[in-house]
Amino acid sequence: MTPNRQRVLDAAIDLAGTQGLRALTHARIDRHAGLAQGSASNYFRTRQALLEGVVARLAELELPEVDAAFAPATPEALVDALCAQFDYMTKEARTRTSARLVLFLEAGHVPELGAALTRGRAALEAVGVVALARLGAADPQGATAALAACFEGLVLHRIARGDETDPRPAFELVVRAALG
Repeated sequence: MTPNRQRVLDAAIDLAGTQGLRALTHARIDRHAGLAQGSASNYFRTRQALLEGVVARLAELELPEVDAAFAPATPEALVDALCAQFDYMTKEARTRTSARLVLFLEAGHVPELGAALTRGRAALEAVGVVALARLGAADPQGATAALAACFEGLVLHRIARGDETDPRPAFELVVRAALG
């Protein structure tokens, strides 16, 4: 990816995560990225192409983080890693997480965006399936889906409602059920 294309996408993620999808205009992205007018449009001719580019960039940024979270060799270490990832996503990477949530909502109205998000999620879930199979889950696919739903729900509540509930009990419950 060229440095300017990456700057466009990173600026779009920042704008979506701090101001919502309405802030995603080519002109605003150019200004936010510190690029010449027309730069974002050169890389992403349509809004749909821009949104799909943002989804791909988010997946590119998050896949290594998910890989690390699903590397532990014990259920306890997995719960610890999930809690650490949750804290990171809702604190240091809050803007990026907010941008992804905004895109999830938009995908309900834009099927092409939903397809792009589904592709990204499939890559992330594949990591979870392998890890949960390694830990002994009888149904690694189902366990990954349950864990992802739990994680996403807790993230949504933390970001949207400021819910500071400790995620550990929920993660422990789902991991224990998945491996039990």
